[in-house]
Formats: sequence, C-alpha cells, structure tokens
Amino acid sequence: MGKMKTTVISGQVEETKTSADKYAEKKAKKALQNQGSKKEETTNEPQVKNEEIQPEEEIKQTKSIKSEPQQQKIRGKKYQEVKRKFSNTNTYKLEEAIKLVKEISYSKFDGTMELHLTVKKQGLNVQVALPHSTGKQKKIEVATEKTLEDLKNGKINFDILLATPEMMPKLATFARMLGPKGLMPNPKNGTVIKNEKEAEKFNANNITIKTEREQPLIHTSFGKVSQKNEELVTNAESIISALGGSKQITKAFMKSTMSPSVKLAI
Repeated sequence: MGKMKTTVISGQVEETKTSADKYAEKKAKKALQNQGSKKEETTNEPQVKNEEIQPEEEIKQTKSIKSEPQQQKIRGKKYQEVKRKFSNTNTYKLEEAIKLVKEISYSKFDGTMELHLTVKKQGLNVQVALPHSTGKQKKIEVATEKTLEDLKNGKINFDILLATPEMMPKLATFARMLGPKGLMPNPKNGTVIKNEKEAEKFNANNITIKTEREQPLIHTSFGKVSQKNEELVTNAESIISALGGSKQITKAFMKSTMSPSVKLAI
C-alpha cells in the first residue's frame, strides 16, 4: 500500500489517497457491477415449464391434425350410377371382369381397356407380344434419311420406329426427343433390325411393360371396349403371364377409360 498523505484545511484533517488506492477502489467497484449484471441476466432468463418437449415427428403430426381436411373427390352422376351395379369388395376372373367393365363403361367413344397392377419387385421391364391388336392401328416406319430430316423439324409421323445398326448412330442425336416417348429403337424390344426386309416380320402388337420409377406399380392397356371378349382375355392373360402371375402380382384391377375399376382374381 502507498503512503497516505494528510493535509489540514481550516482545522480539519483531509486524507489524500494515493494512485494505488484509487486503482484498487475502482477495480472493486467494477467487480461489484459485473456481479450485479449477471444476476439480472439470470432473473431475465425465460422460465421453462415442467412439460415434456414434443419430438419433431409428434409436432408434425399435431400440425397435420390441425390443418384443414382435404376435400374428397366428388364423382359424377353417371359414375355413381354404374358403381351401384357391382360390389367393389368382390374379385372377378378375367372373363367376368371384362364383361362387367364393358357393362359399366359410360363413355360415348370407344374406351381403352386398362390394367393397373401392384407387383412385388420394382424396376420390372418386360416385352410382351400380344396375340391381338390393342385396337389402334400403329404406323411403323423404318428409319431413313427422310426420317432424320423430319426429326430435325420436330415431326414424328410414326407410332413405332425401326432402325438398322447403321442408322442407330445417326438417331442418337434425337435420343432426347424419342426416348421419353418410348420411340427410340432398342434391341431389347426388337426395333433394331438387320435389314429393311425384316420390318415385314415385325409384330406391331409388341408392347413394353414396366413399373413406375419410384413405385412397384404398372399401368398398361390391352385393347378397346369394342373388341371381342376372347381377344381381350388372351391379351390380358399374356400380360399377366409375362409378369409372373400371382408370384409377382399382389393386386390387380381392370377398368376402361371411363368406368370404375373392378378387382381381379389372379
């Protein structure tokens, strides 16, 4: 400690503090102020109630429950009328299902007969040669230089495109145009032929059946409502057999373009 100086002013003794004493006093005051601010922060902290904190999944569920319910799709009068003609809990054999779907189809045009299947394995890709036409006359074209010119102008004048190995490199330029439409020639589906004469032997009823990208679901058509029942039966049987029947198919439904679906017994 430094020495304390004293001075006498009008008979009173006044102590004069040294610089060391002043520094010690200032430091002590600062320490007291810091302690006071910490107490204020502690008292200002929000109090946590003694409640269980919901996990993230429970919070999401709570939000979904509070959200407004989705509106159910309202079916038309014709749909509701034909729906009363059968029970959707029953399962039907192919012959029975085709007859029923024809009866409950209410479109004014010639509707398409459809199969909607759930399979065990995702990524199935099967080529099927149907015994009968699917009702639509398909235009087959063998790729030539004229085909390339049409494609350059964005014209597609065919339903099926055949190509020889020599033409495949030239068609590669249009893969982004043809691929998404399923029109790119491919050896797997028989659309790559050795020569133009082989085009006469090509079966236009060949179809490619594959699952959706992210789901083990298959949607395909197998004929028209106006077709003979026997033709539709054999076409449907060919598709189901190619997919492995009941070993691979877990659920199967049949419908037309405008009709309710009926459940199939596989």
